[in-house]
Parts: sequence; C-alpha cells; structure tokens
Amino acid sequence: MIELEGVPELIDPVMVAAFEGWNDAGDAASAAVAHLDREWKGEVFAALDAEDYYDFQVNRPTVFLDGGVRKITWPTTRLSVVRVGDADGKGRKRDLVLVRGIEPSMRWRSFCNEILGFAHELGVEMLVVLGSLLGDTPHTRPVPVSGVTSDADLARRLDLEESRYEGPTGIVGILQEACTHAGVPAVSLWAAVPHYVSQPPNPKASLALLNRLEDLLDISIPLGELSEDARAWQLGVDQLAAEDSEVAEYVQSLEEARDTADLPEASGEAIAREFERYLRRRDPQTGPGVATEGGDSSYLRDTASGRTRPPRPLPKEPREPRPTEEADQDSPESGPTDPADSTGPTDSAEPADPADRPGKDDGPEDQ
Repeated sequence: MIELEGVPELIDPVMVAAFEGWNDAGDAASAAVAHLDREWKGEVFAALDAEDYYDFQVNRPTVFLDGGVRKITWPTTRLSVVRVGDADGKGRKRDLVLVRGIEPSMRWRSFCNEILGFAHELGVEMLVVLGSLLGDTPHTRPVPVSGVTSDADLARRLDLEESRYEGPTGIVGILQEACTHAGVPAVSLWAAVPHYVSQPPNPKASLALLNRLEDLLDISIPLGELSEDARAWQLGVDQLAAEDSEVAEYVQSLEEARDTADLPEASGEAIAREFERYLRRRDPQTGPGVATEGGDSSYLRDTASGRTRPPRPLPKEPREPRPTEEADQDSPESGPTDPADSTGPTDSAEPADPADRPGKDDGPEDQ
C-alpha cells in the first residue's frame, strides 16, 4: 500500500530517475539526479524496502556514526520531490519527482510496478530515465546524448529516436517498457562516456544530461560548480593523455572519426538551442530554478548514426569568357558564384539508439 502523507499536490509533475550500476557508466546519470536533488534541496518522502530488491552481498549496507551512535544505511531507491520555476517567466511552477537508487538485484517487475504506483498516485505526466554507457567517443568533443522512447507519437512530438534496440538490457530498459504497457509516456536520455576514461566521476557527461533535460522539459537547472568541474575534468584527462603517446594517438583518431561524422559545432540548430538555454538562465523571473550565466555550452546532439557528411563538390573547370563578360572580369561582384562554395550548416542526422553504439558491449557491464 502506497501512502503519501505529507506530500503536497503536485503541479505538472515529471518523474526523473537514475540508477547506479549497469546503466550508469562513470556515475554520470546518478550524479546528474543527485545534482538536481542537492541544488533544489529535495526532501525524501518514500523509500523502497531494501529487503525486497537487493542482494546485500552485492550491494552492502554501510555503517556510520551519528553523534557517537552507530547507524546503518541500507542500499535502496529513494524518492524526493522538488519544485522549480518554469522558463516562461510567468510565475508558473512545475514539480519534479526524483528517483535515485541502485539497480535492483532481483524482482525487477515488482520494482517497476512499485515505481509506477508512485507515479500514478502523484499524477506524473511523463517519466524520464537518465543513463550513461561506454562508447568510442573522444573526451575532447561535446558529449553525445541520445533521446530514446518506445512511443512513436512521443518520438515525433519531442523529436526523439524511437528505440529499435534488441539485446541484453538493464533496469532502464525494463522500466521504460513497463511504462509503455502502463500507458505512461517515458523517455530515456543516454550520455556516451569515453571507454578509455570510464572511472567515475564524469561531470562533463552529467552536465550534458542536465542540458538535454533542460531542453526536453523547458526548465532552467542551476549548475552550481558543475560547469567548472567539467572543464577541470577535461583538462585533467588532456594531461593524462599527453603523457602517453599511444593514448594521444588513439584520442586523435577518435576526434578525426567524430569530426567526419558530425556537423560543425556551430550548426544552426545547436546555436539556437544554446541561445534559448542562455535566455532561460539569465531571466531573473524564472524562479528558484534559475542558474548563473555562463553555463557550459558543450551539449550537441549526437549524430553518430553512421551517416557521414557528403564530400564538398570539386570546383568547376574554368571556361572561356564570352565577349559580353570580358568587360566585367575585373569586378569582384560580377563573377558567377559556385553554390559549392557555400559552407553553411546542413541538417544533422538523428542520434542512433544508444545501445547500438560502438563499444556498447564494453559499456555498462564494467560498472
């Protein structure tokens, strides 16, 4: 029986969840939800019974001292609620229900049913699950983030990729499928973490997930020190890579492959998205969710779908000027313009299913 005494009536609630373990390379997803809980001072209102879902020899409880009294923290999944300001500056609020825990060891169907029971009782409109996986992506480039859903209508409405993945899955995939059968709109956001630097934490990947969540929900998330942590993380990895020539060469090969497949960072779509995010953060009327200016602008939609940029057309052979053109040869404005000289942005390919990325088999299992 789910009891929600003390929980206020929520406004347009969205559930945001992340689970440590197989779906959480570099702890990027769980750290992102922890950031939301910390910045918005979420209050835990429910916790799942650890005895029902966890093997304590795999996820052991921890002992700590509280005023000289020994206490135990059991591995479990906890739910908290936070209220944020809407991005339109009109005073309208929105609530987030944060679900943060460890991937359960057993009874996954019962686990998902319990989560969905809370979603039903709280009137949750959509569930967003954050995940991260290992991939062949260089740490020097924007973190690829894929938005995936099993709902075809939701995919069209929110510009997401419809999942086509087949193979082993974790609690993220199970929960999303349970939402589909329960009629709850569900989205999973996946960040790709470089497999050669998979040790947690990875603040750059956490930041990319939060930026994508901002765009998806049209909210402003306070970043705190996360942007600076992401820059420091990349600088540290740069220094480590520079000390090993083989690693440096490998990173360079990943950069070349990524740059070949991706559009330039200054694509029109990326600039528009970043400008909208900047406006949300600088608006003083966006409520408690307002963040400081100058947030990291590293997010770019992943385009690792295998489609490469078309080669630039070769310049045309010069032709003999006609008599009427000879008089205009000295004018820089009179010559014909080759359309191939235009280097404006082109349309970006949609991100592929995160589970189909190179290196997926080396990903969450290592967590």
